[in-house]
Amino acid sequence: MLAMTENAATAIRAIVESSDFDDDRAGLRFSIHSVTEDEAQLAVTVAPDAFAGDEQVELDGAHVYLDEAASAMLTDKVLDADVSDEGEVGFSFADQSSSDGASAEFR
Repeated sequence: MLAMTENAATAIRAIVESSDFDDDRAGLRFSIHSVTEDEAQLAVTVAPDAFAGDEQVELDGAHVYLDEAASAMLTDKVLDADVSDEGEVGFSFADQSSSDGASAEFR
């Protein structure tokens, strides 16, 4: 199951609070946008709640919803976040078992 860091939870709560869905169930939903032989592109949206069949991950009131394909792809990952000097939030996924920080990143 996907895990998330405190940094990710803080960023997700801030994003949701600034959205039209500021309630107890709103969160970020990750879904597969497209897949090629070498990579998969994720789509991320603010969602009012999980969709039917979504995996749900929660940490300190921050909700992440994953469609079935994203859940399968991210099952052994940790979601992290950082904020740039310009205030842009970036998310990254690292292997849960990786001590070398191997990750994939998107902004």
